[in-house]
Amino acid sequence: MPEFLPISRADMEAKNISQLDFVLISGDAYVDHPSFGHAVISRILVANGYSVGIIAQPDWRDESSIAALGRPRLAFLVSAGNMDSMVNHYYVSLKKRESDAYSPGGAMGKRPDRATAAYGNLIRRTFKEVPIIIGGIEASLRRFAHYDYWSNSFKRSILLDSQADLLIYGMGEKAIIAVAEALNSGILIKDINFIKGTVFKTKDVSLIDAIKLPDYEEMKANPLKYASSFKIQSQNTDSITAKTLLELYPNNTYVVKNPPQEPLTAFEMDAIYDLPYARTYHPVYEKDGGVPAIKEIKFSLTSSRGCFGACSFCALNFHQGRRVQSRSHESLIKEAELFTGDPDFKGYIHDVGGPTANFRKPSCEKQLKEGACAKRQCLYPEPCPNLEVSHEDYLSLLRKLRKMPGIKKVFIRSGLRFDYLLLDKNEQFFHELAEFHISGQLKVAPEHIALNVLKLMGKPAHNVYLRFAEKFQKINQKLGKKQFLIPYLMSSHPGSTLKDAVALAEYLHKMKIFPEQVQDFYPTPGSLSTVMYFTGIDPRSGEKVYVCRNPHEKAMQRALIQYRNPQNHGLVKEALFLAGREDLIGFGANCLIKPRLIKNKPFNKTAKKPQSKVKAKKKTIRNVHKRKQTSR
Repeated sequence: MPEFLPISRADMEAKNISQLDFVLISGDAYVDHPSFGHAVISRILVANGYSVGIIAQPDWRDESSIAALGRPRLAFLVSAGNMDSMVNHYYVSLKKRESDAYSPGGAMGKRPDRATAAYGNLIRRTFKEVPIIIGGIEASLRRFAHYDYWSNSFKRSILLDSQADLLIYGMGEKAIIAVAEALNSGILIKDINFIKGTVFKTKDVSLIDAIKLPDYEEMKANPLKYASSFKIQSQNTDSITAKTLLELYPNNTYVVKNPPQEPLTAFEMDAIYDLPYARTYHPVYEKDGGVPAIKEIKFSLTSSRGCFGACSFCALNFHQGRRVQSRSHESLIKEAELFTGDPDFKGYIHDVGGPTANFRKPSCEKQLKEGACAKRQCLYPEPCPNLEVSHEDYLSLLRKLRKMPGIKKVFIRSGLRFDYLLLDKNEQFFHELAEFHISGQLKVAPEHIALNVLKLMGKPAHNVYLRFAEKFQKINQKLGKKQFLIPYLMSSHPGSTLKDAVALAEYLHKMKIFPEQVQDFYPTPGSLSTVMYFTGIDPRSGEKVYVCRNPHEKAMQRALIQYRNPQNHGLVKEALFLAGREDLIGFGANCLIKPRLIKNKPFNKTAKKPQSKVKAKKKTIRNVHKRKQTSR
């Protein structure tokens, strides 16, 4: 079994290491698996001849915790973890979450809020001259000035707030090696300003050919300037077409973003997943019951990265880019073979996918030569004429995995783009998906039914989902299977009014769909929808957008989707009144909720004998009908 990287001085001594080249600080527990960013970055560095130690979840209140492995020769690397630390800690309601799947035993409180900045400042107090390089999803999406939902404020680039010297955005594999080589060759960290996929700070931009974004102070004073800045940023996310961007801060400090690193080739992706990971959490966590996050990903296969779906509420466009990159079949089969040798493996591969499971290649050949279109999306508002639709490669991969000895079932649990699936004239993948790769339920994400909301989301019109649902039903009837669609729905997305939420509830009632889970829109950095939420403007068109910011209205929109829940009765009733839809309160077939009934008590107080329960109930209902308006 592969050895874990050093996490203590004793580990360093056992490997005859007196000083590490890099010390990686992670907000997650140490899990040596390719689904964890800290594992990938550290293993790549080790494969290139550098020594790396891991300090997982240091105590940010104790300065000595950051010095556990001593002073690194080249740099400290800092990541908040696989999740944004604020999303990890808080529900959209801003209430604290009860558990953390990335911490030992699921315990909360193992990392600070805004972990990247907290760790960076802790290092800077302890090691004043050692280079600090930040990365991971939290840093990547905060590389420029951004709206911070949790403080309801406009914040600076995290590069400044963390006191770091350099920021690596995106997935970072190529950038980290280029930075390591530059440092190892003796180049000072302040002079490393030429590497793709990095962000640096400087006071002199005279020799930099770049697009100047609105100044930080300008955007802070006028959020509409932020909308225009984001539009420019979103048009410069492809490595072929992107320009260098810069943003001015007080004291004549500039934050400069170089173009993204080149997407990985299949060979390069294979090499990353073929590194000698231990593929589980460090044994030091065994006493706590392990790290919960490993359960779902341990026997899952990551087949691709990147997404050309470009949903407005998703930040993947900013982090992984729109050009899809895939691993080879051979690499995925090799990893699946490792599963079969694990005593915990029961024969079930939990997932074969990525950001979007049925994207296994770039959307068109043009992307490979000219990059993703800066002003045109692949699927929205209509599928691009250049879009190449095929599931042949994905289907071939799934068939190979199904035939492997020791494999009982191969599931697909990553999201599928149902609109892309419908565009495929060859229905074989759809049939085999229903026959072999789901277990009773298929989760898809129509998100809403109101056209005005779907447009702002960058999602297809509702009739596309209806066609998908109809075809899914027909295929299952042909297969003799009783399988169901579980739609993911989102409440309070920019553009969604109470009337839109009521329309969605009516649809759910009509179709007898009763969602158990609802995602209330979460304004996280890096997404187009978050910019709409903050500015009230669609950056693409400059048009005004209705934004639901009131917590009570947000609660009503969410309650309408789950109108059957008795606990939501009051909120649903209030929402229907405010929307002018009292007609949906009552006993009719189309009504969402009933009036609250008076407890069943005899109405005839002079009767000598108590009325029967049936008669009392009927009389109660008759009286409620008479007092209908009052009861409402």
